[in-house]
Amino acid sequence: MILLDTSVLIDLFRKKEKENSFFYSLLDYDEEFAISAITHYEIGIGNKKSKSNYWNHVYENLEFLDFNKSASDMAIDIYLNLKINNKIIDIADILIASVAMSNDISLATLNNKHFERIDGLKLIK
Repeated sequence: MILLDTSVLIDLFRKKEKENSFFYSLLDYDEEFAISAITHYEIGIGNKKSKSNYWNHVYENLEFLDFNKSASDMAIDIYLNLKINNKIIDIADILIASVAMSNDISLATLNNKHFERIDGLKLIK
């Protein structure tokens, strides 16, 4: 299973030719895809009602992974490590990474600059 970062879904949404999106290149992995509750939230707050049908269709084919206690514990560790090293990133990115790490799965992202700062996170970029 591969966890999709918000950036991957936004890229898919914005590309006129969907087959040129990063998401389509991930199909070569022959894995199931998931999103975190945080990605669902990020898209939801940026979503126009006129695009709700599009996103609902995308979500039908994805597994949703919750932000649970295990992810919360992982997020605390990530945050403290980043803070010690003066490499803080957006809290949403920390939460998304913690969901991937607590489920021991890779994260696909176009936001390499932030996620590369997190030790132990398996990235697909």
